[in-house]
Amino acid sequence: MEEQVHGEYKIPGGKLVVVDLDVEDGALRHVRVAGDFFLEPDEAFLALSGALEGAPADTDAAGLGARIDAALPEGTAMYGLTSEGVGIAVRRALAHATDWTDYDWQLVHEGPQEPALHMALDEVITTEVGAGRRPPTLRVWEWGAPAVVIGSFQSLRNEIDPEGAARHGIEVVRRISGGGAMFIEPGNTITYSLSVPDALVQGLSFADSYAYLDDWVLGALGDMGVNAWYQPLNDIATEAGKIAGAAQKRMLGTEPGSGAVLHHVTMAYDIDADKMLEVLRIGREKLSDKGTKSAKKRVDPLRRQTGLPREAVIDRMIDSFRTRHGLTPGKVTEEEMTRAQELARTKFTTSEWTARVP
Repeated sequence: MEEQVHGEYKIPGGKLVVVDLDVEDGALRHVRVAGDFFLEPDEAFLALSGALEGAPADTDAAGLGARIDAALPEGTAMYGLTSEGVGIAVRRALAHATDWTDYDWQLVHEGPQEPALHMALDEVITTEVGAGRRPPTLRVWEWGAPAVVIGSFQSLRNEIDPEGAARHGIEVVRRISGGGAMFIEPGNTITYSLSVPDALVQGLSFADSYAYLDDWVLGALGDMGVNAWYQPLNDIATEAGKIAGAAQKRMLGTEPGSGAVLHHVTMAYDIDADKMLEVLRIGREKLSDKGTKSAKKRVDPLRRQTGLPREAVIDRMIDSFRTRHGLTPGKVTEEEMTRAQELARTKFTTSEWTARVP
């Protein structure tokens, strides 16, 4: 049986790869690779498609990349392209993945909200996207109070110094995604969420989806003169240090093809490092794997790197997303807000949730 499929993959920090192919009797046939990448010599271009011809359709991206590497002429130079990136494009084609441009993206950027309500809004909005009742959404947060946001699986007592939090009026909330603790001060923090259909990341590994969903913001930072890159698994880094951390939550839908991914990022615009160290318990082991002796050196804020006001950084990020993928203004609906307020009350402000891992 023959099945013709099409897949696209924008390699993070690189170029677009497009793959068209048929599947016949469980094998790849009539493979055609294209894109805006650079490749030398010309024979290498023919080798890309030829290497994939006849490959079992269940070969993973790394396996497909290995076939390409073995077939490329000696001395091949690839710019904006990787062998595994071609493999990922094939996997996305076979998984019937969608692309950024398949959607009408909506921007939600409203006034300051309390930390627990932000946690609830993430859950409600992403649920609505997964159910098809809301378009894919970029939500830029404004914080109504300082906070520490801990990951879903972190130990409360291991992460937070309660006396330091109380002294500085810091609220502690737990989010639904994994990852580490984030120290939040309203004027010093830039936070955004992407609530996207699960189809957008089909064919991507969990790790690859982080880089894929962060690629637009790396471009936005580059436009502001900040040379930033994705650092596995979930950091955005520069030569001067980490500037952001990302986290994800997969939310399964009730119908085939439904479901959504919540991908949210907290960026340090500025930081009071002394206060952060009084509130967070940052162990030596956690610092040692970052190659630094001081927690203060782990984060290098955007204020210093861009020289721009916080609001200007946010505006440029939004403009960059709009230019790349399209973006129309939107808002949290009255029904969504009602549900989020109830969820904040019954879940995100309760000790049962916040201290679920004591």
